Amino acid sequence: MIVDPAQLWLFIPAALALNLTPGADMMFCIGQGARHGPGAGVAAACGIAVGGLVHVALAAAGLAAFLAANPAMFEAVRWGGVLYLLWLAVGALRGPAPTPEGVRIGPRGGLRAFREAIMVSVLNPKVAVFILALLPQFVDPSRGSPGVQFAVLGLIFSAGGLTVNGLIGAFAGGARRKLAGGAGAPRIARVLRWGTALLFTGLAARLAFDR
Repeated sequence: MIVDPAQLWLFIPAALALNLTPGADMMFCIGQGARHGPGAGVAAACGIAVGGLVHVALAAAGLAAFLAANPAMFEAVRWGGVLYLLWLAVGALRGPAPTPEGVRIGPRGGLRAFREAIMVSVLNPKVAVFILALLPQFVDPSRGSPGVQFAVLGLIFSAGGLTVNGLIGAFAGGARRKLAGGAGAPRIARVLRWGTALLFTGLAARLAFDR
């Protein structure tokens, strides 16, 4: 086995604990599920997982280290993420409020949530630096290709994130579906629309000012 089983016993609980820690990725999945239903929450979780694998690939290629060592590049990517989240916030306000009949998200809506989640994850350079700090601790060059070990550990980490974020996003969507079935559905839809916009704005502020 290319990854030391003893290392895996240490890595898996650490990765799961980090996946369970509320962060921008989890909040994004909650926002998508709460506004568009369980399907959107799960689609967003899939996109976040793919974005995490992109960061793993960058770390394996050494680009994450370059990003960490170059403040100007780090800032450029970070502010790109801030602007993208603000753009999503504006889009949440400008888009039509979902109706109770529209809780079940269609293929196009699921693809949109998936695509936006990838962008949210990729444009967060802190994820790249975080992966760069975590994964190398469990890589043993004496057991074979470090790149392959990075890939294995990254898949495990992303699978855990997909499970956690998918369940939470689906739960948020299920709660939204129950609420949308009542007489106050139009008001709830407006609240969710504004709540989603505020959530995206808050994530943008956190990415901009959290040091």
